[in-house]
Amino acid sequence: MNHRRGAASEHPGGPLPLEVLLVFLRLGLTSFGGPVAHLGYFRTEFVERRRWLDDRSYSELVALCQFLPGPASSQVGMALGLSRAGWVGALMAWAGFTLPSALALVIFAYGIVHYGDLAASGAVQGLKVAAVAVVAQAVWGMAGSLCPDRPRAGLAIFSALLTLVLPSALGQIGAILVCGLIGWRLLRLPHRPVPADIGHGVSRRAGTIALVLFAVLLLGLPLLAAASGSPRWGLVEGFYRAGALVFGGGHVVLPLLQAAVVPGGMVSNADFLAGYGAAQAIPGPLFAFAAYLGAVMQGPLSGWTGGLLLLVVIFLPAFLLVVGALPFWDALRRREAIQSAVAGINAGVVGLLLSALYDPVWTSAIHSRMDFGLALAAFGLLVHARVSPVMVVALSAAVGWLVLV
Repeated sequence: MNHRRGAASEHPGGPLPLEVLLVFLRLGLTSFGGPVAHLGYFRTEFVERRRWLDDRSYSELVALCQFLPGPASSQVGMALGLSRAGWVGALMAWAGFTLPSALALVIFAYGIVHYGDLAASGAVQGLKVAAVAVVAQAVWGMAGSLCPDRPRAGLAIFSALLTLVLPSALGQIGAILVCGLIGWRLLRLPHRPVPADIGHGVSRRAGTIALVLFAVLLLGLPLLAAASGSPRWGLVEGFYRAGALVFGGGHVVLPLLQAAVVPGGMVSNADFLAGYGAAQAIPGPLFAFAAYLGAVMQGPLSGWTGGLLLLVVIFLPAFLLVVGALPFWDALRRREAIQSAVAGINAGVVGLLLSALYDPVWTSAIHSRMDFGLALAAFGLLVHARVSPVMVVALSAAVGWLVLV
């Protein structure tokens, strides 16, 4: 990887960070299609066009970020910004790629809040139905790639059953932990050759500090929220936990965030799913959905300021993990036990998402034969016709506006 660390240190607030910001801002405005598409856009921009790194280094960086929990495309972007322009570059990459979609969702949230007829409109119902198709497609695709054998399919079913019986943050965390432990002890994966070490610009000391901070926040925020009894700390803990436990794909954030904001009444199921549907129609990372939830929320950390704070909170674990893992990745990926545990966790999150497909997604969106028909048509367009999710969401909203009530 071409770090140019000297240039980055000579211009901490100058040309290189600005270059990173402008490049990622353009990507944040144009990168439709979800995380896999984002990685394709990144490869075209940074490997083929700008030659910041070669194909092998890029593929190894992608492998690292897919191995870690968190939004893989955003973590790849942060690592590229870090490599190009240091710590400021990582911040610029995140801001440029994330803020356009966050701003669009905040504006949509204000429309939901200030225009009550909008929330009850057929177009918003179409967005909720589109969310059913999008999540069903995610379950379909993830099951094929992450549950290719009977043991992992069994873990997915176990995870779905557990989270249906215990529809709470405790049930979700328990499912992920149990599946990880079972994978660590029982799963045996085919041997894969280990590629060469990834170049990086993070020292082992900085990586260790980042990993320790990640763990301290993950374990300490629940204790702080419980001890203080403050709903603000409860929200911060819930969004941090959601960002820290997203294995297997960005859609897994759906049940984690739903458990953080819907049961307490801060966001209704209807508004939650309408925002999730709208998030499919904009470029950039799905985690920008956090900004929408803050803006639409009734209670602490509401409004656009709360949305931006929660946006930072949900991305913080992703940043700490990628910074912490970069110096140790070469040794970590050689451990078969780690690979087996992650395989078990990935199977578990398929079940987690399958459970969420039923509740809240299906139960909140499908109320009639017309709803079901639209969801089925949208699913067919996504999975079999391979129509862009942006087009499917727009069509669903249009059909909802015309025929749904």
